[in-house]
Amino acid sequence: MNKKFSASRRMLLSTGTSCAVAGLVSASGITTATAQIAPPLAHTNDREDPIWSKVYWAKKGDVSLYIFRKRVGDPVRDQEKRPILFLCHGSSVSSRPTFDLVVPGHDDDYSLMDRFARYGFDVWTMDFEGYGHSSPSPGNSDVAAGAEDLKAASEVVLRETGQSRFHLYGESGGSLRAGVFAMQEPDRVHRLILVAFTWTGKGSPTLTKRAQSADYYRTHNRRPRDRNMIRSIFTRDKPGTSDPAVAEAMADAELKFGDTAPTGTYLDMTTKLPLVDPTKLKVPVMIARGEFDGIATEDDVLNFFRRLPVPDREFVVLPGAAHAIALGTNRRQFWHVMRSFLDMPPRLDLANPTTGDKSGQ
Repeated sequence: MNKKFSASRRMLLSTGTSCAVAGLVSASGITTATAQIAPPLAHTNDREDPIWSKVYWAKKGDVSLYIFRKRVGDPVRDQEKRPILFLCHGSSVSSRPTFDLVVPGHDDDYSLMDRFARYGFDVWTMDFEGYGHSSPSPGNSDVAAGAEDLKAASEVVLRETGQSRFHLYGESGGSLRAGVFAMQEPDRVHRLILVAFTWTGKGSPTLTKRAQSADYYRTHNRRPRDRNMIRSIFTRDKPGTSDPAVAEAMADAELKFGDTAPTGTYLDMTTKLPLVDPTKLKVPVMIARGEFDGIATEDDVLNFFRRLPVPDREFVVLPGAAHAIALGTNRRQFWHVMRSFLDMPPRLDLANPTTGDKSGQ
């Protein structure tokens, strides 16, 4: 892992995958994982077909959870099942300002939802309890509550698509929510992507500074979240890794929901880590980290990666990127590695010796 490559540094330990790409590390001989079957491969939509979208609502007790979906083609008319990608936002900004952002005056595509809809995925996201359009609550929307939100949302996905499993993506605080959900509901998850993830938090400059306010997080369910705070998401680690216009567009979109955010994930990340046990993740995992991300040290995340029991796993470091990889200047590199992970073909060496089935099931 000390060798540097012109693009990302990439450690790939993957079932049935050749090592033809520079920087791959073979994992032959690791046999602790349960076989995982990939969904149908997604394909780029080369035509400019319109992207269809719809709002849904899930109920978690008295809490209403906002869910948003995008894909190419009306699912009722074309009835084509596409691989599902579910996106989990972080601690300070709700779903669509994070994953469906429009930056005025910029032709570049900043909507992760649009990009992966064009790649052929059925893309979903949600506002966790206390964020965006979802109900405010008397709680602080911590990681445990987020996992329960995902359980409620997964029932909507099943009802609308007939598919019980989906790819799950979590970013920053959302990666903890996604990781806990994947531990609790492994049969719901095809592949798991953890972005800007932290395990123990040891050595994290961001969490060290944040811990100074732990007493406030214990005694308050919401914290201030103004324009400067949103700007800091893009500048606190390495200024210049994103376009300043992105932070302004995100702030414009997010501050419509008010100038506070729940404290739950901040309290969890400063007082309760680790929350995700790598030995309990039984699905393929990709961990993506920006070169300059201050939320976790590379050693901390690599130690988590080494303990994953699945042989199908990737650790990717994106150069010239900080915390907000998916909205950074070099986001196209991230799209590339993310898509290649989600499009991984199924293993062919797991044929059923009785039936001769070579599907890997």
